Amino acid sequence: MSEAKYILVIILSVLTIFYDCKPENASGSKDKSVIEDTIITVQDTNRTEEYLKKMGLININDSLPKILIELKYSTEDNFLSRDFYGELVNAFVQPECFVKLKNAYNILQKQKPGYTFIIYDAVRSIESQQLMWDSIDVNPNIKHWYVANPARGSIHNYGMALDVSLVDENGKILDMGTEFDYFGDLAYPAKTDYFFNSGKLTKEQYDNRKLLMSVMAQAYFYVSTTEWWHYNASSIDYAKSKYEIFSYPPKTIVK
Repeated sequence: MSEAKYILVIILSVLTIFYDCKPENASGSKDKSVIEDTIITVQDTNRTEEYLKKMGLININDSLPKILIELKYSTEDNFLSRDFYGELVNAFVQPECFVKLKNAYNILQKQKPGYTFIIYDAVRSIESQQLMWDSIDVNPNIKHWYVANPARGSIHNYGMALDVSLVDENGKILDMGTEFDYFGDLAYPAKTDYFFNSGKLTKEQYDNRKLLMSVMAQAYFYVSTTEWWHYNASSIDYAKSKYEIFSYPPKTIVK
């Protein structure tokens, strides 16, 4: 029996004794609200996110609620069709990364009032990193282009990276020319001009991608060489020197 289930059994046993001794209410039935409230409290405890808070990371939506959060690796809607994050459903970053994101959001509002960001990924545990590395079916020689080798670590593991796109004032996610986690040259930021001039990116897609890159650059984020959506708030060497790696396997992954 898991620790959480063992604790719940003890709580329910105590509350059952209390419930049997409790007087009936006016309708003649006993009040079960105490037991129900306690069960909800136990089940709603998110150990992974509580651990991240203790590490000092910030839940983006706590201070920037207008930014949309859709952690792709906390669902099966990703290139590996697998949930890697379990109970981690909110986007957490280091305070230093959060300040840059807030600046980027303010810059975006000045250029495109009503626009916002959608976050596809933020901090990631090293255990999830290993699972992704083991699961991806890509040529070994270029595997590290798309998923950082856990032996070195990803800057996501330190809470200093974001996977992000833009949403307009009507709630529509802007077309960047490829889907999130597209593997191929068309997603390369440095080739944006080339693919526009060759007709593989429309004017709308080109402008959207340029807007995202410009706003993030003004807030001192650095775009990935192979992913238009991936932005670093620092170098990985800096992140390693200053922050603790996030090592905490989601409970849905633990065997």
